[in-house]
Amino acid sequence: MMTQTKIDTAPRPHATAHATMADVAKAAGVAIKSVSRVINNEPHVSAELRGRVEAAIAALNYVPDTAARSLAGARSFTISVLFDNPSPNYTMKVLAGAYRACVARQYHLRIDSIDTSADTPTLRSALEAIFRNARCDGFVLTPPISDDPRVLDLLETYGARYARLAPFLDAKRSLSVTIDDAAAAARIADLFHQQGHRRIGLVNGPPQHGAAHTRRKGFVERLHQIDPAIVITEAVGGFAFEGGMHAGRELLGAADRPTAIFATNDDSAAGVMVACSQLGLSVPRDVSICGFDDSWVARTTWPYLTTVFQPIEGMAEAAALMMIDREDGARQLELDFELIERDSVGPAPA
Repeated sequence: MMTQTKIDTAPRPHATAHATMADVAKAAGVAIKSVSRVINNEPHVSAELRGRVEAAIAALNYVPDTAARSLAGARSFTISVLFDNPSPNYTMKVLAGAYRACVARQYHLRIDSIDTSADTPTLRSALEAIFRNARCDGFVLTPPISDDPRVLDLLETYGARYARLAPFLDAKRSLSVTIDDAAAAARIADLFHQQGHRRIGLVNGPPQHGAAHTRRKGFVERLHQIDPAIVITEAVGGFAFEGGMHAGRELLGAADRPTAIFATNDDSAAGVMVACSQLGLSVPRDVSICGFDDSWVARTTWPYLTTVFQPIEGMAEAAALMMIDREDGARQLELDFELIERDSVGPAPA
């Protein structure tokens, strides 16, 4: 006697890896458009609606289809971080923060690079190639790109949305995330003065970086405010390790060398420390050194580097969320900084 087994192909009511947006809408008792608004994190969605949809998503183990979302909402669900920065430490922190935002919102992260030292036709060609090859919902601009008017003008010509990290020029032109670089540098000036230093060196960053100007201004103005007789000697380090070494040798090779040096980022501060070693000087016994950023470099030098912590990851995450959440206007978000005192700053030599 033969028997037949009937295979039940009807959809199951329980969670499935192939649940659709329609399944979520049915389970939540709402329209598909409402589900889409919650998934896309659109504004003006009530907490009650969001809660119902998110509960249905969790119950059905629903995973949004990025491609379908893009077609339905005219979005690419991709943002780009645009770089022209010589510091690998800064770059990695920016990527970590932007990636965290993308994971939270189920977005893709794209990395693009341009050379702002190029002439205008070359720069324009590079940007147009980025527009052709990748449709992005927005761009996060890092320094010095964030202050290049050619880039800003072209992005606006194309109708591209962007948020800037640490802009120096025309901050109200766009969405931006920053810290008070001038106030942070002034804190370093206070620290040097409290330790008795009166001959002070300054290693400046690249001239095209707005933050380099702001840090210099805050530092120098605070020292002159404290004591107009303080001697300040300056050199250019360019935010790079090698540049810091050259600037350090220049400053410390003088007969009346500084007893404390502020290098405007950690990479150049590490270069200054190497210059001290090459010249037979001890840190901080002979020379105190302070950096800026609190990158991993600050904890791999010896002695450990006194520096300013700026929340680079948090700044990048906030800027990425501004793009993903489609913020309007030109909001300026300012995050907190902190002076981290370690072993590289001590009292001035007798």
